[in-house]
Formats: sequence, C-alpha cells, structure tokens
Amino acid sequence: MAITRYEPWGLLTQLQRELERVRDDAAGNGSSATAEWAPMVDIKEEADKFVLHADLPGVKPEEIDVSMENGVLTIKGEKQTEAKTEKEGYKRVERTYGSFYRRFSLPDTANPDAISAASKHGVLEITIPKRESVQPKKISVTASE
Repeated sequence: MAITRYEPWGLLTQLQRELERVRDDAAGNGSSATAEWAPMVDIKEEADKFVLHADLPGVKPEEIDVSMENGVLTIKGEKQTEAKTEKEGYKRVERTYGSFYRRFSLPDTANPDAISAASKHGVLEITIPKRESVQPKKISVTASE
C-alpha cells in the first residue's frame, strides 16, 4: 500500500489557476503563462504601505521577475530542478520545481511608481507604498482658553 499526501485544496487551487489563465486570455492580455506551482504569499496592510512576502526557497533573486501593469502586480520565475535518480535512494520528492506565476490586483491607494522588491533567505519582500493623498493625517488638538 502506497502512502499518498492528502491535499484537500489541491484541485480547487488548480481550478483557480486555470480560471485565471482563461480570464487573462479572454481579456487579451496575451499572457497564456501557466504555472507548475504557486508560491505561498502573505499580504499585510500598514498605515503607509502594503507589504507582500512570497516564499521562494531555492530561487535566485535574478531569476524572479516582478512587474506592474494596469494595476496588476505580477510575480513570476522558475525554480530549477536538481537532478535526482532512483540510484541515489530517493523514494519521494515533495519539493516543487518549475515555473511559478502569481498576479495581484492593486487597490487605487497603491503608488505603482514607488514599488520595491528584495529577496533574502528565500523570501521575496515587495513593498508597495500608498499614495500620499490617502495616508491618514494626524490632527493635533490644542487647549483653548
């Protein structure tokens, strides 16, 4: 009896990626890019910016393509596979390899001209500042006599 990994959301994730690809093709984006895997992403909103962290272990920074077009942030690249043979004793390979592709719609409050990205220890951090006009302003209260 073979042991298999249970992934209850695997088919749903695959369906979501396929629907995104179909939507992009129908919209005429011309990017029929498909992904073999999708990195896990955390998105945090702060008062003056959005911060996105994507897990990309084993991917060199120069192999990551981050772009922004028409309010959509795109992260794509490829994680190269290591040559493995059965002779080396591998019985199971769970680490993912191949191309990856993620897209995120940015809110109108995002400043696309000031986006920055950095990779450290396999984690890509993308900082998306908010526009000055939408940042909260502190109004001081003075005592009156």
